[in-house]
Amino acid sequence: MAAHGPTYYNRYPPQFKKFTPTCDTNEIQNCSQQQLLNTYDNTVLYVDYIVDKAINLLKSHQDKFTTSLVYLSDHGESLGENGVYLHGLPYSIAPDTQKHVPMLIWLSKDYQQRYQVEQSCLQKRASTLDYSQDNLFSTMLGLTGVQTTYYQAADDILQPCRRLSE
Repeated sequence: MAAHGPTYYNRYPPQFKKFTPTCDTNEIQNCSQQQLLNTYDNTVLYVDYIVDKAINLLKSHQDKFTTSLVYLSDHGESLGENGVYLHGLPYSIAPDTQKHVPMLIWLSKDYQQRYQVEQSCLQKRASTLDYSQDNLFSTMLGLTGVQTTYYQAADDILQPCRRLSE
């Protein structure tokens, strides 16, 4: 799963081939830019479907558990821009397409209430601030309530949006 090249065409089932024409080879440099973009978009569509299924599964168990989900890509992809493909260039020279990745944090209503997290605050901060994978460790510690000296509140995405207990 996921949008990993060069075999994008193998990363989604046939019913998710919505954007066509596609690049159905791992020799992506031989495909047109549009074919490559379409194939990549099909992988993103499939990942979106899987994340939606996971959230709905968690929602179906909200009566028994306090649920949350974090999705974060490990890297972006270059799709032929300036002759660059795939990923893995050193950070200092990698194009933004390889460095900027999606992150999604879904919190059940019960989680938001139990741990006093303001959804509107998270949405506002997400629209105005940039986060990175550097935030993941402390965010996961804060999300799960793990107490350790390694936790850094400044790196916890949720921390500024928690209401203080009175």
